[in-house]
Amino acid sequence: MHVIENGNVAAALGVKLAGVQVIAAYPITPQTPLTEKLSEFIEAGEMKAEYIPVESEHSALAACIAASSTGARAFTATSANGLLYMHEQVHWAAGARLPIVMCVVNRAVGAPWNIWNDHQDSISQRDTGWIQMYACDHQQIIDSVLKAFAIAETVSIPVMVCYDGYLLSHTYMPFEVPEEKQVKRFLRPFKPHYALDPQNPANLNTVTLPDVRMDVEGEMAHGYMEFRYLLQEDLRQTLTIAQEIEDRFTQIFGRGGNALLEPHRCNDADYIVVGLGSLTYQLRDVVETLRSEGLKVGVLGIRMYRPFPDEAAVEVLRRARGVFVIEKALSYGYEGALSSDIKAALYGCRGDGADAAGGLPGDRTDVTQRGGPCVDGPFVRGLIAGIGGRDIRTADLTDTLRTAITGALDDPGWIGLKI
Repeated sequence: MHVIENGNVAAALGVKLAGVQVIAAYPITPQTPLTEKLSEFIEAGEMKAEYIPVESEHSALAACIAASSTGARAFTATSANGLLYMHEQVHWAAGARLPIVMCVVNRAVGAPWNIWNDHQDSISQRDTGWIQMYACDHQQIIDSVLKAFAIAETVSIPVMVCYDGYLLSHTYMPFEVPEEKQVKRFLRPFKPHYALDPQNPANLNTVTLPDVRMDVEGEMAHGYMEFRYLLQEDLRQTLTIAQEIEDRFTQIFGRGGNALLEPHRCNDADYIVVGLGSLTYQLRDVVETLRSEGLKVGVLGIRMYRPFPDEAAVEVLRRARGVFVIEKALSYGYEGALSSDIKAALYGCRGDGADAAGGLPGDRTDVTQRGGPCVDGPFVRGLIAGIGGRDIRTADLTDTLRTAITGALDDPGWIGLKI
């Protein structure tokens, strides 16, 4: 069934189809219509779930943690300062290995107060142990919600589905709503590895000592560091598992294909622009304009940001001459977080491309990266744009990238640009 609706409704329909049993949320713009729609589904009898109105975002995630610990499929949503208010529980959900799904409707963080879009809220939570997925349009929103539950329940790690406030949450566009019978084929009933049971009381997540030790039954138990190691290992393994789930999704629904990245005209590109969310679709128009001028440019959208798909990104970017990262968030005191991640992934790829980026003349080293040998690796330049909802006009993007590419070609000492 095809509908024309806003992005928040797309997310709500995904939650409904997933058969979520417990929803807890606190209103915050621009997330509020999403959870309002879910409450309407429940009130109308269209969705069999428990909706828990709470006094804060901290309590919302706490309620989901409790529900998930008993074996229920749980969901919440938030934005901006609401996500920051959850911060303690965000860490707890990941450490407890609970497969909660949360939609983050991206919005700028105060102070000063701002209700418009950027990615500072979710990017600030990238190191909490959650998987992060970024959607570019309404179809990806509803599909990502379904995939998020499948991934979370396979690896026992919570997932954030992030999408742009207003640009996606409140705009209307057509998308396909999957059939319920297809969803049941794709998303199996949630069967937790362990769930709290009143008939078998237990303590979970008690104080854990730094070193391994004998437990009350005389068996060797993990120390705190082992738990963190296992979370890291399972997050890295998620890159493979997410693609396996994506392949199954594609077989059932006939769309999708790449769980980690979304490349557009990158195969022959001399320059590739990297970004997150709806901006990457806007950049496709820029690419077509620049290609009509003879500049071979492509776009790489990062769909799964945590765990970071470093090897997959290297495979796309390593043959380019230059990479421009445009992002709506800043790691204060340094640069954009995505830009740093791309540079780290391409660290071994510093061949002749290093000269164009201002490296040492003649410093050519062909280094084998995990994705294969990197020859003439690209330079990477970052650009921060759209902070606090400032308009990112397609014409301005086109002019900026044209100038950046021209600078890279004409001036070996060119070190980037800011707008």
